[in-house]
Amino acid sequence: MTRKPFQGTGTALITPFKPDGSIDEKALRLLVDFQIEGGVDMLLPCGTTGEGATLDADETDRVVEIVVEQSKRRVPVIAGAGSNSTAKAIQGTRRAKKAGADGVLSVGPYYNKPTQQGYYEHFKAIAESEDIPIIVYNVPGRTSGNIEAKTMLRLAEIPNIVAVKEASGNLGQIMDIIRESPRDFRILSGDDAMALAVIALGGHGVVSVVSNEAPGMMSTLVHAALEGNFIKARELHYKLLPLMNANFIESNPIPVKAALAMMGL
Repeated sequence: MTRKPFQGTGTALITPFKPDGSIDEKALRLLVDFQIEGGVDMLLPCGTTGEGATLDADETDRVVEIVVEQSKRRVPVIAGAGSNSTAKAIQGTRRAKKAGADGVLSVGPYYNKPTQQGYYEHFKAIAESEDIPIIVYNVPGRTSGNIEAKTMLRLAEIPNIVAVKEASGNLGQIMDIIRESPRDFRILSGDDAMALAVIALGGHGVVSVVSNEAPGMMSTLVHAALEGNFIKARELHYKLLPLMNANFIESNPIPVKAALAMMGL
């Protein structure tokens, strides 16, 4: 498989709901257009910010279908499809591909606390189950386990594991991955506030929460950094930093969903 260049700004889309708990399809379509018109490079539904862990399979399928339909292939759609069950993660990956996703975001198994070899075997099994690009999602704060650099580098050798969303907050670990990974492997910051630093160190972009609210500004920041214009990128970083921080004054996605509601989205 040829690796697709998943880089730049990917929005970790929220999932809007109606008061009765059903998916607000109209609001989701409006959000997709708002993102693409703002210049984001990728859309990632059904991840942490999209409440993927609490959506049922049919809801997940429908959210991915809507995002694929509304995006009209203007940008890649990478669907959250992970689980702490390898079998369920494989099922989710197959469903995401059937729904039209261009790739999947697969979180490290949570609760079970696997060994490093366990992480490797989990993702290897997912990768071998379907011919679709996979972004591994390392978020120890949510899963209680860290995918170490040496394990991630082993996974990077698997052809359809194309990127990592690194949300460990450990710059040393991130630098090890950047330094040693294949040239076509993408390292994406999983933390808005660290995106500039990760790109400056050789990373390739961010999976962003703040781009839900400010897609244009975040996309401009990321592309300025990727082009080496760090004066402009730093200026935008500090303008956005208060909003980045505000998005985590309560558990994500509560603040960002409140902000979008205030914006009429």
